[in-house]
Amino acid sequence: MNIEHEYTKKILNAFEQISQVPRPSKKEEKIVAWLLNWAAENGLETRTDEALNVLIKVPASAGFENSQTLVLQGHMDMVCEKAKGFSHDFDNDPIELIYTDDGWLTANQTTLGADNGIAIAMAMVAATDSRVDHPALELLFTTDEETGLTGATSLKPGFIQGKQLLNIDSEDEGVFTVGCAGGEDACIRLPFITDKRPEGYTGFKLVGGGMSGGHSGIDIIEERANAIKLLFRCIHQISVKTDVRISSVSGGTARNAIPRDAEAVLLIPASDAETAMACIEQLDKKLKSEYRKTDPNLSYSMTPVSGEFSAASANTTRRTIDTIFSYPDGVTAMSKDIEGLVETSNNLATVKLEDDKLVILSNQRSSNMDSLALLCDRILSVARLAGAEGETNGGYPSWQPNMESRLLARCLDVFEARFGKKPVVEAIHAGLECGIIGSKYDGMDMISFGPTIKNPHSPDEKIDIESIGKTWDFMVALFESYK
Repeated sequence: MNIEHEYTKKILNAFEQISQVPRPSKKEEKIVAWLLNWAAENGLETRTDEALNVLIKVPASAGFENSQTLVLQGHMDMVCEKAKGFSHDFDNDPIELIYTDDGWLTANQTTLGADNGIAIAMAMVAATDSRVDHPALELLFTTDEETGLTGATSLKPGFIQGKQLLNIDSEDEGVFTVGCAGGEDACIRLPFITDKRPEGYTGFKLVGGGMSGGHSGIDIIEERANAIKLLFRCIHQISVKTDVRISSVSGGTARNAIPRDAEAVLLIPASDAETAMACIEQLDKKLKSEYRKTDPNLSYSMTPVSGEFSAASANTTRRTIDTIFSYPDGVTAMSKDIEGLVETSNNLATVKLEDDKLVILSNQRSSNMDSLALLCDRILSVARLAGAEGETNGGYPSWQPNMESRLLARCLDVFEARFGKKPVVEAIHAGLECGIIGSKYDGMDMISFGPTIKNPHSPDEKIDIESIGKTWDFMVALFESYK
């Protein structure tokens, strides 16, 4: 497609290079090595730490020697989601980029990784283009943001020197983010002991798919279908009609992605097979109607399968159904201070069988840390009632808005002067690394912005190409304001 903005072309060229390098969460070694090599080729000083966070120092342009150092920050890892049945190895394969006729960049049936590879690409161009004037820059690229923000959590005092931080990880151009939710994961292990198939029972595979999924922070307010919750709604409906035993179950792929697919192998009395299949057909129609606006491609189906299946007892099956039924999911509270902002939510993210246990992983978020703790306690209560083991990971702090921020005031002035209109200033329900970084470096003034990205954490992720140039123009104007 024809891209007129000169720097958009340069940024996309850098992003294309980044997309050739595999960078799943917790497996960032390849992108770290690539960035260190790129910095060396450009004569830039680098530092790394035990968590593989990368710091690249960029000297100030002429006339900016006495200006404050700016930290440009983003994360190296990406959520690795792909369309069901699509063959892609995120550990080794490059992301296949697709430019659409209507001005978007997306990927071929996988997540795009613009969250947050576009931050790296923009920082690379800012650091190396001689026509871009700027104060001294520290490019801070962190690891493992998507599965627990562990890179930011591992930062040590003195790793960065700058006191003003530009986080390029927000996903709406023209919007400044000044606050975000904190988060915590919960892991529940429910005993799941199986025995041989009961006499006279036959096997069926129940499959749910086609759901929209999405980011468990940004998209949770949409009340999209959770494939795991609905799978167990189906199993419960069967259990009302006849006896059912669970043989296996799995669903979801990532803690911070709303699950799009889930499936189970069930054992049902052969005499009730038609009744059970008719039950799922009827429920599929109800669910299609119920979620017609948020999940138009939703479907649940059940087909016979053959094999030597083991089966959970009637008691274990019932306890499994009840545990998922009572597990919190979705929005639990809206903000009383900011209209339309989710305060507290939970994403029932994944289920799988592992070592005679049903392992349930969920991700809780809240801008109110007391509410976050209460939600985690509620989940652990569900675990105890079910006779399960439960634990949380300690989480990460929220980022409380500072409307008196000098950096925010500067950004507001620069944006209005550049575009002739005021930007939107907001807090979000998603998690950003600013909360953690601010807790580690006293006096850090922070703001988050970025180009427009839709459907992050899903194979439908896409970035608005025009918004990349607009975000760049703002950032360069902000640099120039420090001269």
